Amino acid sequence: MNLSCEGFLEELAGKAAAPGGGGASALVGAAGVALGSMVGSLTVGKKKYAAVEADIIALNVRAEALRKRLEVLVQADAEAFLPVAAAYKLPKETPEQQAHKAAVLEKALDRACAVPLEVMTACGEGIALAAEYAEKGSVLARSDAGCAALFCKAAMQAAGLNVKVNTRLMADKAHADALEARAEQLLAEFVPQADRVYQTVSNE
Repeated sequence: MNLSCEGFLEELAGKAAAPGGGGASALVGAAGVALGSMVGSLTVGKKKYAAVEADIIALNVRAEALRKRLEVLVQADAEAFLPVAAAYKLPKETPEQQAHKAAVLEKALDRACAVPLEVMTACGEGIALAAEYAEKGSVLARSDAGCAALFCKAAMQAAGLNVKVNTRLMADKAHADALEARAEQLLAEFVPQADRVYQTVSNE
């Protein structure tokens, strides 16, 4: 997050495994939430929207905290991948080494799933915020609320792919299934909401 936009994209385009899709998902989600905040910023202080100003201010506070949370997850995703990569390099010549490698890998995969699930949860909150901004925010910036919903939707779906790529490698299939079910639940709840925001804004 301390890189310039150009620097981050250069890192993303390079051959290093991190940052990758997970970190990019968190960043796109953060951008979506920031667009929602933009709608709020353009609404506060306008006489036309005095009746909803308190609501918008409260939304702005929530959005700022959510954006900062997603910014942290950009770095967290990169850090979560490193133990997975390290686990694959562990020796496996003896049964003891094989057992150790399997245990280390399982733990690393669980953490590698946890971060994109956090991204998905945060993006769901971002979609819900975008819906409120679209409903109550300035009509002059309502298209940005639509963009916010779409960015968060894309970030959520991309993070979902990162969950699945790790659960497929887990030995504990029951735990893997539970993680995948949580991801599917988030998608089922929030993707349609993002689509509704888009349709509402695009049909105005």
